[in-house]
Amino acid sequence: MTKIMIIEDNQRARLALKALVSQQAGIKVISEASNGQEAIQSIKEQLPDVVIMDMRMPVMNGLEATKFIKSKWPQVKVIILTMYPDYQADVMKAGADAFLLKGCPVEELMAQIRNVQRREISYTLPISGFFLTYISPQIMYSPHA
Repeated sequence: MTKIMIIEDNQRARLALKALVSQQAGIKVISEASNGQEAIQSIKEQLPDVVIMDMRMPVMNGLEATKFIKSKWPQVKVIILTMYPDYQADVMKAGADAFLLKGCPVEELMAQIRNVQRREISYTLPISGFFLTYISPQIMYSPHA
């Protein structure tokens, strides 16, 4: 069972995300928070496997929270789910395990949860209606194939 924590300041968005994620087999949402500071306190108590985090939140934003979480609990996987694609470079430097834009299909979010559990880092960024996906360097290919 994968233990998920949702960090989102908008209560409606948080509840909707919880409802979507909770319907998936093998997933349990164990806690929620409305900002990074609340999240850190909850992680100390609950220790989730995966955190799904917004970027722009009051008190402590997603970037600051990601840096802190990864420094204290590197085994906790952090998926950034935001409306703002311009945070991608900062998120990568902070140690996030995945970067997705809000509105992505739930299947894509679930795929990212599975990917981060397998330690595959992934960032998706829209460019003029297309999506470019960073593929983990662990994936090998043969030029003769």
